[in-house]
Amino acid sequence: MNDDLDLFTDEAGDESDLRRQEETEDERFRRRRRRRVVTAVAGVLVLLIVVSGAVYGTSQLLSLGGYEDYEGSGSGEVVVQVEKGDTTSAIGRTLAEKDVVASPAAFVEAAEENRKITGIQPGFYSMRSRMSGSAAVSRIVSDEARAGRVEIRGGMQLADHVGPDDEVVPGIYSLLGQAACGGSGGSADCANKESLVKAASETPLTELGVPEWAASGASEAPDPKHRLEGLILPGIYHVEPSAAAPQVLRSVLSSSFEKMRSLGFPEIADGTSHSPYELLKVSSLVQSEGIEKDFGKVARVVENRLDSDMRLQFDSTINYLLKEPSLLTEDKNRAKEGPYNTYQSKGLPPSPISAPSAAAVEATADPPPGEWMYFVKCQKDGTSCFSKTIEGHERAKDKAQRNGAY
Repeated sequence: MNDDLDLFTDEAGDESDLRRQEETEDERFRRRRRRRVVTAVAGVLVLLIVVSGAVYGTSQLLSLGGYEDYEGSGSGEVVVQVEKGDTTSAIGRTLAEKDVVASPAAFVEAAEENRKITGIQPGFYSMRSRMSGSAAVSRIVSDEARAGRVEIRGGMQLADHVGPDDEVVPGIYSLLGQAACGGSGGSADCANKESLVKAASETPLTELGVPEWAASGASEAPDPKHRLEGLILPGIYHVEPSAAAPQVLRSVLSSSFEKMRSLGFPEIADGTSHSPYELLKVSSLVQSEGIEKDFGKVARVVENRLDSDMRLQFDSTINYLLKEPSLLTEDKNRAKEGPYNTYQSKGLPPSPISAPSAAAVEATADPPPGEWMYFVKCQKDGTSCFSKTIEGHERAKDKAQRNGAY
């Protein structure tokens, strides 16, 4: 021990410091014994946790393999959102923050064994609380986990209507409500169809995220229920199940206007004779009146009729307010006065009448040259025949009847 002290004194150069560092053999022994006792107690606690997990249940916390993990498939429901561009690690962190998994590593490690994880898309997922990493991976890649996914197709309208087979065709409000309420009614305060219609009718358009160029036109819709018609473009939307109706609409409209910006709105209307909102109106007519290969010609007919101060006389605008639309509208409906009756009123309807696709918008912004003034669906697949004169139009109608187009 003296040799050790001499060495320490030489290096420290201070005898008072040496005395503060001295420790008797008895003191060292007592400290080593305390450390052994603490270590033993900790080991017993870990053993008890593992044993209790094996005995008592499906969501006990384990600490094996260098990370924490739960056991079992969990319980309850936890809705999580996967953002665009999220990696597996990012998803794992989100799940851990929501206590779906015990740690991000539990999810990431389990995901390495499941190739389906690479197919995870942005959106909302219905998970459970305190799931094992492997259970969380298995669930999130399953179809039953998808929550709040809505697909809007070209030509869809906000309101429901009755189809040719007498079945109710859900409108956009119904589809969003089903997604928000889980498709089976949901909670009493979920964003169902009725609450969405109310929010769309009463909430200021700017509070719903509608830009001024669209809000100024949409605010002139005769019925507030129609204000958002044509502003929700076709595509996939993700609705948060727990969100209130205004929040659902804000989210969907935000995504829709991103799609519009990618199409060039509002500048896409520059060089046309229309405002950006009017361009949406024409696009919705084009979408509702023709099939995609005819969109350009239909758009040209619209422009030619407007330039000639001629009524559009489109059955799609008559059908817009009918609960049971039909291919050939009845005389009594065409005779009714109203802002959407283009048989009676000149110009465009006061709002779009459906959700226009990107193809309809692009055709409307740049229609091909032509002198067509009339068209009629003359083939069973929806193809139209276009005519420059009323005489040619009558011949096209005869052809349509011979072909059984209507």
